[in-house]
Amino acid sequence: QVQLVESGGGLVQAGDSLRLSCAASGRTFSDNVMGWFRQAPGKEREVVAAISYSGGITYYLRSVKGRFTLSRNNANNTIYLQMNNLKPDDTAVYYCAASTRLRTTVPGNRADYDYWGQGTQVTVSS
Repeated sequence: QVQLVESGGGLVQAGDSLRLSCAASGRTFSDNVMGWFRQAPGKEREVVAAISYSGGITYYLRSVKGRFTLSRNNANNTIYLQMNNLKPDDTAVYYCAASTRLRTTVPGNRADYDYWGQGTQVTVSS
């Protein structure tokens, strides 16, 4: 059974940092794109960042570029999202996702991601 398990969310103040982790089990995604999406109340789920299989290509949502950094460790089947200088607009449930088809195309479409985590809440107070 394939699982993506997120951790690292929480309640922070504006300007603070958080590091999200997503550990995959049940299969390896070292040959595939992985990424983070988020969904705020009343809004569509949007891609925040995505990373190619080797980590050499990354994509960031414009509003997080320069503040968030996505990395991966294929040896332990894990991706990390370092979030710095958090803003209240970053408040959302953050979901880890993995594709079985994409390798270098980032971010791709939401339908390209076959596996999803359960989500972790990030709340940024002003």
